[in-house]
Amino acid sequence: MSISDKQFLKPFRHALLFVAFTLFSVNSAHGFSLALDSIATWGKFPRFCVNTYRWGDKFFNSYDSVFVVGTGNKFNVKIKSDSWFDYYAFDFDNNTTMNMVSLPCTSLGLHLTYLAVSAGYDINIGKYFGGQEQVRERFKFSFNCSLFGADFYYLSNDIGTRITRFGQRHHVRSMDLDFKGINNYSWGLDTYYFFNHKRYSQGAAFAYSKIQRKSAGTFYAGLSIWMQHFKFNFSELSDDMKAIIPLQATDYQYAVRNHNYAVKIGYAYNWVFKKNFLLAVSEAPTFGLRHGYINSPDQIKNSFAMYNKLKISFVYNYKKFFTGIIGYHEAGLIYDKQHALINMMMGAEMVAGYRFNLW
Repeated sequence: MSISDKQFLKPFRHALLFVAFTLFSVNSAHGFSLALDSIATWGKFPRFCVNTYRWGDKFFNSYDSVFVVGTGNKFNVKIKSDSWFDYYAFDFDNNTTMNMVSLPCTSLGLHLTYLAVSAGYDINIGKYFGGQEQVRERFKFSFNCSLFGADFYYLSNDIGTRITRFGQRHHVRSMDLDFKGINNYSWGLDTYYFFNHKRYSQGAAFAYSKIQRKSAGTFYAGLSIWMQHFKFNFSELSDDMKAIIPLQATDYQYAVRNHNYAVKIGYAYNWVFKKNFLLAVSEAPTFGLRHGYINSPDQIKNSFAMYNKLKISFVYNYKKFFTGIIGYHEAGLIYDKQHALINMMMGAEMVAGYRFNLW
């Protein structure tokens, strides 16, 4: 960091020290607390905010206590490891197939959560186990209560992948060919409403925020919006490979850009097969309208959009400790008369954590 950078940050450091000193002084002299009952004594407006929060929590986040209960703790700290990879499968109209699989991207991080707010830091450890030096970007934000949930995500891969199978049907050969001509990214928003929301908890299965005491399942439905930008440049492949790829008219470029608007209809089940043990599954096919182009930006068309998301979770709770494994598989289909492309993402997340209260 340069001297000018240090000088620029100096006032912010002083401000942070002042805030920390003030909070410590208030806590020591006046018994400062962020507990709801304490906040309600600060005045009319804080009391109104606390009452509004409690009403909303009861309306949006209440359960049948025979099936679901809270953890009894506002904080948790957890160590999380996440490993995932991309998969692409082309099927062209001249019977040529091509499969690509990226190297796994693995991260390890420490996360602190207070109620619905979480912050943490992850580092790429995949490079130490034969993975990529660089990390393909992936961001996800989730919110869920008893009534409904929402997920926002962003994915990108401009690092590359590997071609594992290539050739015309009945003459497909296996290979392990490094392929850098890729620039893909997508983002999306999923919303869903749980019909059996009094007895089923999404948070117990996939967020460690509730405890499922008795087995229960639910149908759920919602809306999904996602955007995809895929670009593959095959011009650097060998001449014998390019000879059978039917993309000569586009200079061996394959490009897709679309927006999708769809309805999600799914089912989830939490199986409490033993005290403190939970096995959960969630399956959600999605169907709707796709608006965009394939290889021809001046030919915007509407077509049928399809996507599917499958998640499986195993959770163990012991007093204030918890651990879990979440596996996920996502797949979409893009097609026209000349080709079909199946794009997938698969991965697993492992978590170990501890719940606690500070007030």
